[in-house]
Amino acid sequence: MNLDDVIVKKIEEAFPGALEEVQDFRNERTLYIRKTNLKPVCQFLHDTAGLQYNFLTDICADDMLPDFPRFAVNYQLYSIPNNHRIRLRVRVEDPEDGPETVATVWAIATWLEMEVWDLMGVRFKGNTSLRRLFLPEDWQGHPLRKDYPLGYEEVQFSFNFDEINAKKPHATRD
Repeated sequence: MNLDDVIVKKIEEAFPGALEEVQDFRNERTLYIRKTNLKPVCQFLHDTAGLQYNFLTDICADDMLPDFPRFAVNYQLYSIPNNHRIRLRVRVEDPEDGPETVATVWAIATWLEMEVWDLMGVRFKGNTSLRRLFLPEDWQGHPLRKDYPLGYEEVQFSFNFDEINAKKPHATRD
């Protein structure tokens, strides 16, 4: 029995009903976890001897418009002792009612969740640090959503600096 199958079996035993679906694609296993079970499953994967998923590589979100639920949050986990990767995926119906933060399991999650909120608008319960990370504080909306309005701004280079700069709004100086 390979480690992927062991993980599924252990999660099913410890958290009956937590797994919605298991998907294999190109030698990568994705476990669809119920939103309410995400944090306990993450803690379990982190703490259980033989699994030890001690590194949260990334958190990202997908906008699957027009499908419902519209959003999915992906957690890329890595076990350094086992040299093994796995992905957890959580379906999110309402971005304002996202999954619980996993920052108490992996400290880096605070920043990764901040990135997801900034660009996709998924709010993580318990993360009190959600703020703009890449975009200005006064930015409206979340630009990686599929329904975000597209705009166009010409790229500013040294050869067109003055022309572009003249079109930009500037604070008046007295």
